[in-house]
Amino acid sequence: MSFTSRAAAVALAAILSVAGLSACSSSPDAVTDVNVAGSATVLAQPGITVIDVRTPTEFQSGHLADAVNIDVSSDTFDSQVGQLAKDGTYFVYCHSGNRSAAATDRMAKLGFTTIYNLTGGVADWQANGGALVTS
Repeated sequence: MSFTSRAAAVALAAILSVAGLSACSSSPDAVTDVNVAGSATVLAQPGITVIDVRTPTEFQSGHLADAVNIDVSSDTFDSQVGQLAKDGTYFVYCHSGNRSAAATDRMAKLGFTTIYNLTGGVADWQANGGALVTS
């Protein structure tokens, strides 16, 4: 094999490796972390869907207005979010930000493209004067 052929083969292998890795990973741009201060702008977006990924019991004790409850620890989480439009805009939260980080990562891997994760969760939301509703 000549030097040119070898160089072309190495270049092709490198390109295929990068393409293969990017096909297996979620888009790093799909998830944006926002804190309570930045959440007002995000929540004002028309058509945004607010998802509370805590347990149903936690949700019933108080949640953000207009939120839907899809428990990230449920066996049906992937199928429930799979029914949502992948090109929609989603604001996801939990109690502290840990479960919502896991949920947004899973959503990105499922092909969702615009997801906001509330860092600090409802704990920070309430600490900063944010209201929760129970209906």
